[in-house]
Amino acid sequence: MSNFELPRSAVIVLDRLTDEGPMTPKDLSKKVDLAPRTVSFALRKLLGQKLCKKIPNLRDMRQPLYLADAEKAKELRMKYEHVFRQILI
Repeated sequence: MSNFELPRSAVIVLDRLTDEGPMTPKDLSKKVDLAPRTVSFALRKLLGQKLCKKIPNLRDMRQPLYLADAEKAKELRMKYEHVFRQILI
């Protein structure tokens, strides 16, 4: 990823997943106070960039969990710290 191309919502979702571990889209939506559609869009972007992955939720198979790739998220955050700082105020 040569230049920063994640939408604001994806940065917020990635930050929350990195801090708090795997979550369902529904839980993410509540935690970050974004509409479910926005969270779904953000997750698609993160999946596309391989910054998170979908894992089965053994408690409820209808609601997959999303898990951040902590290593890639950390690298991205270090590389684009100024962008993260502006978004995560």
